Amino acid sequence: MNKTVLESKQNVVSEIQGKFTNSGSTVVAEYRGLSVAEVTELRRKLRAEGVEMKVYKNTLASRAADAAGYPELKEHLTGPNALAFGSDETTAARLMAEFAKKHKALVLKAGIVEGKVVDNNTIKELSNLPNREGMLSMLLSVLNAPISSFARAVNAVAEAKGAPAEETKEETAAEAAA
Repeated sequence: MNKTVLESKQNVVSEIQGKFTNSGSTVVAEYRGLSVAEVTELRRKLRAEGVEMKVYKNTLASRAADAAGYPELKEHLTGPNALAFGSDETTAARLMAEFAKKHKALVLKAGIVEGKVVDNNTIKELSNLPNREGMLSMLLSVLNAPISSFARAVNAVAEAKGAPAEETKEETAAEAAA
């Protein structure tokens, strides 16, 4: 084999290996039966959310999986596969699963999440989770709930004493000024 060809293949393997280790998640999907327009639509949706989709030769992806410490992934690298690399744990899975629901030709096979090889059922479960911003807003609402409940309780006590809450605030401000 030509030395330059061998070097280029080694560069591709190291590129894939780096993406396996540096991505928050990776999804392997078979795209057989999708038209060029559908693949372009999928790439556009993924790119809009910061997910990169690439098609590599299975032999190169298998070598990269071995080098990255994911030999279990090799069994899923058969047929025409696309690899989607997401920056977080859920975005790639969510977008690929949404697209697979509308386009039955896209088959989710496996993936890598938090350094572990997962099957398609786990990928589908991850797809039901919101993205990072959604999870953060859920966390903030949970953290804010006790404060909101306390404020409502104080307001209810003020109203029970006969003074509307707004008047109580004004009276308190007037008393503080005096």
